[in-house]
Amino acid sequence: MKSVVQPIYPKNPYNSQAYFVHENRKYHQNLLNETDLLRIRANSELNKKTKSSFGQFFTPSPICLFMASLFNKLSGKINLLDPGCGSGSLTSAFIGETIKRNQAQSITMQAYDIESKIEPFISETLRLCTNVCEEAGISCKTEFILDDFIIQNSLKIELFNNEKFTHVIMNPPYKKISSNSKHRKALKVASIETVNLYTGFMALAIQKLKNNGELVAIIPRSFCNGLYYQSFREFILSQTAIKHIHIFESRNQTFSDDQVLQENIIIHLVKGATQGKVTITSSPVADFHIHALSNTITASDMTIRTVPFKNVVSVNDNHKFIHISANRYDQTIIDKLSIFTSSLEELGIEVSTGPVVDFRLKDDLRDNMEQNSVPLIYPIHLNSGISWPKKSKKPNAIIVSENSKKWLWKHSGYFVVTRRFSSKEERRRIIATLYDSSLPGELIGFDNKLNIFHYKKTGIERILALGLYVYLNCTLLDKYYRMIGGHTQVNVTDLRNINYPNTESLHRIGKQVQKINLTQQEINHLIEGEIYNMTGNSASPLEGHNKINQALEIIASLGMPKTQQNERSALTLIALLNLHPEGTWQEIEKPLIGVTPIMNWCRDVYGKNYAPNTRETFRRQTLHQFIDGGLCLYNPDKPDRPVNSPKACYQIAPDLFKILLSYGTKEWDKSVKKWLKDRETLVAQYAMERKMEMILLTLDNGTEIRLSPGSHSKLIHDIISEFGPRFAPGAEVIYIGDTGAKEDYFRTDRLAELGVTVNRKGKLPDVVLYWSKKNWLLLIESVTSHGPVDGKRHGELSKLFEKAKAGLVYVTAFPDRKTMTKYLSDISWETEVWTTDAPTHMIHFNGDKFLGPHE
Repeated sequence: MKSVVQPIYPKNPYNSQAYFVHENRKYHQNLLNETDLLRIRANSELNKKTKSSFGQFFTPSPICLFMASLFNKLSGKINLLDPGCGSGSLTSAFIGETIKRNQAQSITMQAYDIESKIEPFISETLRLCTNVCEEAGISCKTEFILDDFIIQNSLKIELFNNEKFTHVIMNPPYKKISSNSKHRKALKVASIETVNLYTGFMALAIQKLKNNGELVAIIPRSFCNGLYYQSFREFILSQTAIKHIHIFESRNQTFSDDQVLQENIIIHLVKGATQGKVTITSSPVADFHIHALSNTITASDMTIRTVPFKNVVSVNDNHKFIHISANRYDQTIIDKLSIFTSSLEELGIEVSTGPVVDFRLKDDLRDNMEQNSVPLIYPIHLNSGISWPKKSKKPNAIIVSENSKKWLWKHSGYFVVTRRFSSKEERRRIIATLYDSSLPGELIGFDNKLNIFHYKKTGIERILALGLYVYLNCTLLDKYYRMIGGHTQVNVTDLRNINYPNTESLHRIGKQVQKINLTQQEINHLIEGEIYNMTGNSASPLEGHNKINQALEIIASLGMPKTQQNERSALTLIALLNLHPEGTWQEIEKPLIGVTPIMNWCRDVYGKNYAPNTRETFRRQTLHQFIDGGLCLYNPDKPDRPVNSPKACYQIAPDLFKILLSYGTKEWDKSVKKWLKDRETLVAQYAMERKMEMILLTLDNGTEIRLSPGSHSKLIHDIISEFGPRFAPGAEVIYIGDTGAKEDYFRTDRLAELGVTVNRKGKLPDVVLYWSKKNWLLLIESVTSHGPVDGKRHGELSKLFEKAKAGLVYVTAFPDRKTMTKYLSDISWETEVWTTDAPTHMIHFNGDKFLGPHE
């Protein structure tokens, strides 16, 4: 790998690898920012109808960032393919990640797109990528091909050995292809049989990969199950090893710019590799970003787990369904339902799409029943039963005519009916309704947007239908279906491929149904009872699910904002109470527990393994708000504990603890109302107790600042009150950073007058002083446990303050010389050191001059 040429980065006198990585990371982000602006412009300028017809949805920058980070090897000579490239966002992310890793010798890129209007955008992206590669010392060749990737390459696969690419990054178009389409025929030439453009792109790209080549793609989840995609699943499982799968908990966030309602996954495959364990990550939304401390890509509330491949694809599954369980809780659901092994065929039950396609029978449709008509059932008639007739734009009846009769079924027995389409984020994906053939008429019509369980186009016997109705509505099945179903619809193929309880089990369940309008709890109890009857195992994964839902209800009742009404906050509350899935709210406890122990508890007890770099999300987006809302206390055992202490801990507020003991009882509502009434008083009381422990600092201008308790803040206090007056008398205080304060003391306007504009406070040192007599800016780090001005930090600060009109002086302050000795080997030359145990003395690193700026 060639070294980076000088024009790109400022001269670094310390020449540290850490500094190089830091600068590369910023440069990587700049490239992404520029190309993402191109994506946004392209998205707004291209015709939406054209994009839809091509199945194009451009990839947002945060997703590109994460996808590029998944590649294992980005070294040596790289040959990259980006089919369906759009404006080139994925390619630029790949280039940025490659430069950041600093291991590549050369990059050859080939990008395809079918839309001619995209050419100026992708051309500009490729130009930017070429420039940054050349400036980073990496030879780079790019090629954009305005053509149909499938049509152009299918024949080449057949005629030539075309395995030349080392890497593929892709967001292929999503569009069904008919059996007689040109794409279907072209793919058959390449021995690829599939029903959607995205799987065609994937299969063709895999064929073009070299052995051990890597592919990262964002694609719909629909290929994971269903007979239509079986040949594609068999293809990728025979040709590649699955290394990583990322799932999104929300299906309307991934491509929100295009308002796409689609369940997507990101998948990482390695061609010809031995299949081993699979890493599965998940996140509620696609807000990927670089974590400042670990330099890894993460998202809010991202979970991570590694599972044996048999948990992804069952050894005995001939259909090769791909199960994506993001946590141990999901895996428990899969294992729990595995006791049911019967198919619909074995039960003697069929499931079909409703046969009536209304626009083909317009002349026979009627708003209401009349002579020679029969009921017609639409999705709007399903409402915890059949609600018919109904005033709406839809008809309620259909005339029995020569045209319609063959689409109508015998009206007897019990039908189980589900909607084909679920609303955006409906409570359950499969919602079954039992219909008892009680409406008038010998025939019945079912609309095409329904799925009907039946026996040879007539109803099923009552007890069997009741058992099936209960099973289809149970939470266990809903959770399972969401794991395997990547559709925004419930289709008959999926329903046929689900395993069901056998006839005896369905009869046992059905006989226990005393009423039709069962509660969800009653439905789940019947299914769990049958599983216990078959296995003797009473443990239910739904207990954990129920506790989380109860905690969410409590958080909402306590008046917490919407941003805290999420699973992370629910699990945090439960951890603060040490409440296990099988426990009751009358068994809660009030342990002292830190942030990392809370995350570990979520993993060990509820199977939710959050990524280590989400620790700050717990602290800043849940625990801070819990403290402000009076739900918990911070360091109640030792209020003066430093904010950066590893022993920092939280505890449920004692007044709330008493209230929570009444959850689920008659006293709950009354107790909550009283607590809410008293809450402001309680919060103020807790805040006052905290304030008494804080360190008071009075500046020369009379401004009073309260620093958070602890040795770090005490050292900041001493820097201002002891160091400043001795070594820079009369210096202005420009900035004071305090990790425990809500607002730092920051005179941004004064710093701007001195030539420095800073957007992110997190990069500033702990204290900034300006000594006008010497025209010096003193940049001071307060070090009690980490963070001296080492080579890397010196480089960061010199870059941040490079436009300063004043000279720069770098100072590291320690509480004592004993602490200083731990960091002697790290302290950068051309900096100063001050310790509070010898306040009248200064230690100078480099002997050419004492306190003052170095050029």
